[in-house]
Amino acid sequence: MPLSDEGRSQARRLAARLRDERFDVIYASDLLRAFETASIVAEPHGLTVRKDPRLREFDFGDWEGLTWDEIVATRPHLQEHALTAASLYAPDGGETFAMVCDRLRPFFDELRASPSAHAAIVMHAGPLHAALAVLGIDEHGQRFAPASLTRITMEAGRPRLISVSDVRHLDSPG
Repeated sequence: MPLSDEGRSQARRLAARLRDERFDVIYASDLLRAFETASIVAEPHGLTVRKDPRLREFDFGDWEGLTWDEIVATRPHLQEHALTAASLYAPDGGETFAMVCDRLRPFFDELRASPSAHAAIVMHAGPLHAALAVLGIDEHGQRFAPASLTRITMEAGRPRLISVSDVRHLDSPG
């Protein structure tokens, strides 16, 4: 499903915010909305987005298309957990949090092997939770807003979280 008009507007505002940043490479999930967002961000940099299926959203299996309330209705043990408790996801026929971490680990290992590269990565909220876990960053059940900016830098080979789900650019006209 492509971005909505609002989604494209948010992606343009994100691209404007990142226009003066240096990127050597831009990666994105191969799913349409993330790829479209990445393409909008890449345009001012003259870069071609590298699609990587490892950045895809969770495979939600039997949960696909359900709201959190509908999921909880059939799995009451999840009631006490927030929608952002990705580490507890275990949909029948889908991926667990550990499976998504295993999928993402080689991607980040490859990225770390090129420490001087400045990369932008456009992914979905679920894999972003997993990516932070793979990098050893505790994000405390953060909810990630669409078109938000989470910044991570590598210092002496170790990741450091700079910002999480920053949406200041969405407050500007776009």
